[in-house]
Amino acid sequence: MSGAILQEGDLAVRAYGSLRRITLNRPQALNALTLDMAETMMALLRAWIGDDAVGAVLLDGAGDRAFCAGGDIRALYDAAKAGDMRLPRRFWSTEYRLDLLIARYPKPVVAIMDGLVMGGGVGLSAHAAHRIVTERSLVAMPEVSIGYFPDVGACFLLARSPGFAGTYLALTGSRANAADAIDCGLADLYVEAAKLPDVPAALDGCRSSTEVRARLVEMSSVAPPGVLPKARHWIDVCYAADDVEGIVRRLRASHDGAAQAALALMQKASPTSLKITLRNIRAALSFGRLEQGFQQDYRISLACVAEHDFLEGIRAAVVDKDRKPMWRPDRLEDVTPDMVDRYFRPIGALELNFDG
Repeated sequence: MSGAILQEGDLAVRAYGSLRRITLNRPQALNALTLDMAETMMALLRAWIGDDAVGAVLLDGAGDRAFCAGGDIRALYDAAKAGDMRLPRRFWSTEYRLDLLIARYPKPVVAIMDGLVMGGGVGLSAHAAHRIVTERSLVAMPEVSIGYFPDVGACFLLARSPGFAGTYLALTGSRANAADAIDCGLADLYVEAAKLPDVPAALDGCRSSTEVRARLVEMSSVAPPGVLPKARHWIDVCYAADDVEGIVRRLRASHDGAAQAALALMQKASPTSLKITLRNIRAALSFGRLEQGFQQDYRISLACVAEHDFLEGIRAAVVDKDRKPMWRPDRLEDVTPDMVDRYFRPIGALELNFDG
């Protein structure tokens, strides 16, 4: 079932009876999300709310490598380097509003998280009502490695993962496979990749989440085992510490090889990002509404884009690709509470609101 073509380009939009399918169509860039794509998705979703012909919405990515590997961080880097904060403000405010629209959408939204799902891709998918992972799925928020932090409301979700598994994922950027993504509350059902072409036809005619879930369950199976359940014995001990320094001390004292691997990942990350992330995820646990998570993420994002580590992290990972970022400060003990506080300060007229 090929579907009627409604739009082509960076977003391919098709209709399958009552189902509307939006495909992120930049496979050469691992379907990275641009501002134009986010604005177009927002317009489409808003228009479909009042369209009685639309029963459900399907989000997926072109190719078999990625659903979406994140936002277009190179564009944010170039704007910030030029001292132009208009693009970062517009991009993040649009992206976060789109993610929240997906989370609050009155019609069933299904996200197929096949392949890499990172950063902004998590924002587009993990807030959907029905989240499908496959044997190719790898879900991660690796932002601490580029001088940033897990945004897109991810800390709100990860804070509610079993034990401290979410904190571990946020502070290491480790990739969760299908079973681990389900276990951590980032996904719902496992469907083998070979069955994905059958999903659109299966969802045609569905107009409620109950109907959608029933069709998807029929196609689903049990995911191959994950690694996090067996690691919880050291994760829950180490990542329960009150601060990043405490987590590092507990990891160093652990005799588990996986704990040492986690420590190695954290030692490569921006010390400032680690402290921002831990504070964000701990605060997010107290939030009663997802909106609060996005509002705090927006404050932190605008602070990050004006600081050294964000630009340096993207330079090392994406621009020069030397993988040798020079963090400032480069030691955890030199990142003071006052330095962390400034990422969480109110931003006045720039505060993100969801009125419009």
